[in-house]
Amino acid sequence: MLAITRPPGPRQNDLLASLSAADYNRLADALEPVPMRLGARLYEPGSQLCHAYFPGTAVVALHYVTESGASAQTTGVGCEGVVGIPLFMGGGTTSSSAVVHTAGNGWRVERHRLLQEFDRGDTLQSVLLRYTQALMTQIIQTAACYRHHSVEQQVSSWLMATLDRLREGELAMTQELLGSLLGVRRESLTQAAFRLQEQGYIRYRRGHISVTNADGLRACACECYGVVKTELQRLARGDHSA
Repeated sequence: MLAITRPPGPRQNDLLASLSAADYNRLADALEPVPMRLGARLYEPGSQLCHAYFPGTAVVALHYVTESGASAQTTGVGCEGVVGIPLFMGGGTTSSSAVVHTAGNGWRVERHRLLQEFDRGDTLQSVLLRYTQALMTQIIQTAACYRHHSVEQQVSSWLMATLDRLREGELAMTQELLGSLLGVRRESLTQAAFRLQEQGYIRYRRGHISVTNADGLRACACECYGVVKTELQRLARGDHSA
């Protein structure tokens, strides 16, 4: 997979890059660069959200943690999106956590400033609302995926979606982190990883997973990967057709 060069600065994020020049310029001085370190928690369940985050090279997992401590990812957010949609959807809080699972950079904007610009009703509002619809599609598809698709298919879909967000030719992931995100048993994940390695799609060594054949892995992924990617691309274009 060829790396895609993106411009430096906040326009590394697709949503910010798609704003009109006037809307971007109004928001630019409020965008604060933030390092997103592996394992950093951007917010916790029930807490008041103070900022929205626009990842650049980082990827953030939104996931739910049960009382027993078990967890599963509901969706992921990278350079294609924003973390903190309850801020402009009227909720202000959320029942999920937001944790960085791939370190990188990003930008954040304070909630009052985001709402000020959102309420203008210009391109920022339409871009954020279309992305919210795409995120809803991903969450719905994730629920169906956990119920109906094999661990091997889930792993393939998840790795491909993350690789798309990184837009690079290499992805490295620990088995422990991937297992916690997918909410699957270690034994099931190990078996799926070995099968994918035997087919030459990934390299699995000492609990670490890296993609070696993206085309093969894409073919092994379940339909959920394609559904979510197509919907995200459609809404990013502003296409309202089915």
